Amino acid sequence: MPRIDLAENADTLQECAHVMVQLRPHLLPPEFVIRAMRQMRDGYRVAALREDNRVLAVAGFRILENLAWGRFLYIDDLVTDEEARSQGYGAQLLDWLKDYAREQGCAQLHLDSGAQRHDAHRFYFAQRMIIGGYHFAMEL
Repeated sequence: MPRIDLAENADTLQECAHVMVQLRPHLLPPEFVIRAMRQMRDGYRVAALREDNRVLAVAGFRILENLAWGRFLYIDDLVTDEEARSQGYGAQLLDWLKDYAREQGCAQLHLDSGAQRHDAHRFYFAQRMIIGGYHFAMEL
């Protein structure tokens, strides 16, 4: 039976690294740990879905508040190990994030997804998520 918990330190982040770098291939596992630890000081969290002590899916997220949405959970990263996809782990992790958001007083959950990530979009639509707007960016 899968269990989901928060990675709280460098050791538990390292256990998540092999999955996270599948979404963020520009990062090597040690760099992911360093960056995640630094971001955790500002509220970033990593949830890990494990089965038989193996991390199969991870989500990096933050609780934020703004004028447009009030208090909300923002998912920075959501990925299932490529060897474990299409087995329901991503949906279980997203359900856990929704429950966690409600427990933290959030009324909404948000994420951005690259326009090229068609498989991810199919998953989000299946989870009853909507496209609520465009995200604009520029290099500085």
